[in-house]
Amino acid sequence: MCRWIAYSGTPVLLSHVLLEPQHNLIDQSLHSRMGVETTNGDGFGIGWYTQDLTTPAILRDVGPAWNNQNLQEVAHHVRSGLFFAHIRATTGTAVQQTNCHPFRKDRWLWMHNGEISEFHRLKRDLALAVDPALYSGIEGSTDSELMFFLALTFGLTEDPPGAVARMAGLVEETGHRHGVRHPLQMTLAVADGDRLWAFRYSSEGSSRSLYYSTRVDALRALHSDAAFLRGIGDETRLVVSEPLGNLPGSWSEVPESSYGIVQPGGDALHAFQPRR
Repeated sequence: MCRWIAYSGTPVLLSHVLLEPQHNLIDQSLHSRMGVETTNGDGFGIGWYTQDLTTPAILRDVGPAWNNQNLQEVAHHVRSGLFFAHIRATTGTAVQQTNCHPFRKDRWLWMHNGEISEFHRLKRDLALAVDPALYSGIEGSTDSELMFFLALTFGLTEDPPGAVARMAGLVEETGHRHGVRHPLQMTLAVADGDRLWAFRYSSEGSSRSLYYSTRVDALRALHSDAAFLRGIGDETRLVVSEPLGNLPGSWSEVPESSYGIVQPGGDALHAFQPRR
């Protein structure tokens, strides 16, 4: 599968999150502790927002994250208050740049860990459900990108939780029609530049790992000597496939079949179920 990080909060150099913590994303690309695969070397991608642009930038490459000089350069020189990072382990589709996450459409970013089971059998039916006006924007061959365009078809830009629920409902309905018992496995993140949504769901009720960071003010009370915590605001949050660092009390597991919203003024956690 894959590993990913979503950050929202005080603008920081990407390297502070992606490269410096213990068990950072580079370490996870070689030594994942909670993923299906230990090694995630089938490409990587980062996407970030800046204050003076309405659309995010993306950098994607088919090589492994652990030896990519461009990733090091960008991470040490780009500062952002909302960014995604993803390392890929393919579930069967080609290792190519257009299959690397995150995916972008206008101001929206999307990344995913998991799979549509028996995707090769379901792909045609699912692709036909994409709005024809959006279909030409699909560049790669992954289930993850197709899920993104289905969510866009179902109104992602107006109602992200509702659109993801309808996308998941269509995948399950299509899978069951083809005799697939557990069609969908997903932990995914989507952002619009201001807000971040993170979802954890699977048809079998045993989803891939996903964690969110403890409130910064609570962490400061526990770890007053942690220099990194003094430089970020109280609303800073991370959502990750695997915990970073080594500070006790830093992470909580996202509950099964739920989604969270990270946004200015207060975060929220809700139950999630597919719907048609």
